[in-house]
Amino acid sequence: MPKIEENEVWFVVGSQLLYGSEVLETVAQRGQEMASFINSNKNIPCKFVYKGTIKSNEEVTAIVKQANFDDRCVGIVAWCHTFSPSKMWINGLKLLQKPYCHFATQYNVEIPNEEIDMDFINLNQAAHGDREHGFIGARMRLHRKVIVGHWKDEKVIKELGGWVRAAVGYHVSQNLSVVRFGDNMREVAVTEGDKVEAQIKLGWQVNTWPVGELVDAISKVTEEEAEAKVKEYREKYQLDTDDFHAVYYQAKEEIAIERILEREHADAFTNTFQDLWGMEELPGIASQNLMARGFGYGAEGDWKTAAMVHIIKAMTQGLAGGSSFMEDYTYHFEKENGYSLGAHMLEICPSIATAKPRIEVHPLGIGGKESPARLVFEGHAGKAIVISLIDMGGRLRLIVQDIECVKTIMEMPNLPVARVMWKILPNLREGICHWITAGGAHHTVLTYDATAEMLEDWAEMMDIEFVHLTENTTIEELKKELRVNDLLWKLR
Repeated sequence: MPKIEENEVWFVVGSQLLYGSEVLETVAQRGQEMASFINSNKNIPCKFVYKGTIKSNEEVTAIVKQANFDDRCVGIVAWCHTFSPSKMWINGLKLLQKPYCHFATQYNVEIPNEEIDMDFINLNQAAHGDREHGFIGARMRLHRKVIVGHWKDEKVIKELGGWVRAAVGYHVSQNLSVVRFGDNMREVAVTEGDKVEAQIKLGWQVNTWPVGELVDAISKVTEEEAEAKVKEYREKYQLDTDDFHAVYYQAKEEIAIERILEREHADAFTNTFQDLWGMEELPGIASQNLMARGFGYGAEGDWKTAAMVHIIKAMTQGLAGGSSFMEDYTYHFEKENGYSLGAHMLEICPSIATAKPRIEVHPLGIGGKESPARLVFEGHAGKAIVISLIDMGGRLRLIVQDIECVKTIMEMPNLPVARVMWKILPNLREGICHWITAGGAHHTVLTYDATAEMLEDWAEMMDIEFVHLTENTTIEELKKELRVNDLLWKLR
């Protein structure tokens, strides 16, 4: 996965030739100063680059064309320092293929009582210019983010950083390939979907490779290569088994899967326990360690969740909370203290672990294979969200629900899998009702790092439906929202 800091966000400042060279020089100096300041803030994960002052139709069009074809550029941030007549932006913005943010700010924090005169007003007309620019964005129905506030305000910079991460997610999505080993789990509905529409809308290439090819790749992994991978496991995790064969086989699986992913320039994969003919074990540590390294994973052929796992991991590079493939497994329906228990047969990412994961080997009563080695741990406490992308037939819906992960309220000594326990907001009963009403899947991405606002920004960039389930959601309002969304998306 490319490093997030290798990407660029282009900062362009709007003005016009009316004010003369002295004003334009000042605008350019301030644009560079602002970009430098923003670029130095830890909340901005990519390089923030001042790309000049826009003064004409030709300049706007040129910068947009450059951005469209520069793979380093993940998005454009625009601000109008002076009044910037926005008819001159139309031709360029019509061509725009990158995420767009309108940053409504100004150079000075306060109105200077003694200094303010007509010269000051002519130079510092951001309030004027940003409204003109806002109109053209609305008139053109641009997918855009509007961020308002002073450029030195930490809260504002943090909001801008969140949008930048969403733009990285958009960029990653356009070049994402998902490898499917086998098909979907038989008779499961929600993991299906229109792969052609997904590529048209999201950029994803989703294709299937025969399991026999994976089995062959496993057989070609040398003992030396497996030994090196097991050494990595021993350094990262606590070995708590005497079944070394199972651990070595997982090492071979991981190496083989990664080789195929690298060959196909893919960053996400799926498999299905029903289809893995010829393999000794279902991938346990193999899938978990690949996720920890940034690859996306979805069980039972769930290519949508696999892709989203990778996108979320790409968006949240450098943050410490972790993200993982997840599944709601069972509920704790205590009257005033309800919880959901998230787990899966094997494949939960160790990036969310509260302590050093243990390598264990246990029988698995599904899949018909030998006992697989897997990582066992508990997820850490903290605020998080769960994310589900579903195919509604003709459109995609992204569902995000606010949760709060907690220390598990019981030890569960006979459950040999990684697990996380959380409270659903506003409470278990209502939260489940909201999720089911919206059509959310049993597979999700759980993340402590990405925010609902980031995912809303990403959905806006991708032009897909977004539904946010919060502690303030009511079933009545949710039903209205979903019905209105159905109507609006059918009219598009």
